[in-house]
Parts: sequence; structure tokens; C-alpha cells
Amino acid sequence: MIYNMPIKTLPEEDRPRERLFRDGAEALADAELLAIIIAVGNDRESSKRLAERLLALGGLRYLMDATVQELMEIRGIGKAKAAQIKSAVELGLRLSAERVSLCRTVIKTPDDAANLLMARMRYGDREEFRAILLNTKNQVLSIQTVSIGTTNSSLAHPREMLRAALKHGAVAVILAHNHPSGDPQPSPEDINVTRQLKEAGSMVGITILDHVIIGDGSYVSLKGQGMLKD
Repeated sequence: MIYNMPIKTLPEEDRPRERLFRDGAEALADAELLAIIIAVGNDRESSKRLAERLLALGGLRYLMDATVQELMEIRGIGKAKAAQIKSAVELGLRLSAERVSLCRTVIKTPDDAANLLMARMRYGDREEFRAILLNTKNQVLSIQTVSIGTTNSSLAHPREMLRAALKHGAVAVILAHNHPSGDPQPSPEDINVTRQLKEAGSMVGITILDHVIIGDGSYVSLKGQGMLKD
């Protein structure tokens, strides 16, 4: 009998996990991602071959609809693998639901932006710089952490902000960061960084609508304070 080649015997550049580290998860096929979740195959087939056989039963939709018991009826899928697969599928479903919910959020005012982030950022003991990424209707596409600083400093590089915006197809961005001191008044550095990011965004057609600084239960909008000149 001819057995499938185990993953560990493949060239390193062809192994799913190594490809993920090198190229990013988005570069992997469904079977490769599933093979990473399955982790190990058996004495008859590799984890990748087992993943391909699973997907042949109905693709990702099958994995979503199948129960743990149904998965365990498939040769090579025991209790642990079935649990891993269903857990990964459930996380994907929850993330998808969160994105749909988030995309229905429309940012019309600085209050909207501050309310979206206040609970997440007001108690932070370090400065976190985030970007609210928006589409043409000012609907939220994603909220991305651009950088995390020290207790009194957070340096946001234009490259990181632009990479996040371009990856998600954003046309506008609202910048936000917290002040661990609880006082949201902007520093000269906050104003300078905002101007740098605004200039960088304009070069690639991304508009910086505002920069909201989060304190402990209060915030300051640089746009509202007239510090974000067009």
C-alpha cells in the first residue's frame, strides 16, 4: 500500500504552518488552513490529505453544518480533532457576526467614535494607538491597533496606519489613542503625529477625519478643537 507523504517530509517551504509564518494566513488554501487546525494526520494520510478529504464532503459549509458526532464518524477524525475543527468554525462564525455588526456602525460625530472605543481604552496603563477604518458611507470596516507604547508614550508610524487602511479597503480613518493619566488633553506630539499621518494618508487617497484622544470617561476631538486643519 502506498501511503501519503507526511507533512514533515515535505520541503519546509511547502508545509502549511511554515507557509503561514512566511506568507500570512490569507495566502493559504482552505485545505492548508484546515490541516494546521487538525495538526497531525495518521499512519494512512497526512493532515493535509485528511483536510482535503474532509473538504471534499461539502467544503467549508459542511464543516459548519456537521455535528461533532458526524465528524467523528469520518475515518481519521477522533474526538480531539472534531473538537478542534468545530471550535475553529465557531470562532469564525462569531468573528463574521461581529464584523457584520461592526459594519452597521456609522460614525457621524466625535461622540460616536469615542463611545465606540471608551470602554476598550479608558483604563489602559499604556498608550494604545488605534485606527477606526471607514468606507465611503462612514461605516466601520474594522478597528485596528496600530501601536502600543509605554506608560506615557505611543509612537504611531504612518506606514503601520496606511498598511491597515489599505488592507481593509478603507477610504477614511479616525485615529484614536488613550492617555493613561486620564487627562485627554492633546500634547504637542499628539498634534504633530496627527499632521504627519494626515499628510501620509492624503498621498494615497485616505482621509484622516479626526483624532480622538481618550481619557478616563472623557475625550478630546482634535477636529472639534480646530487642530486638524484641512
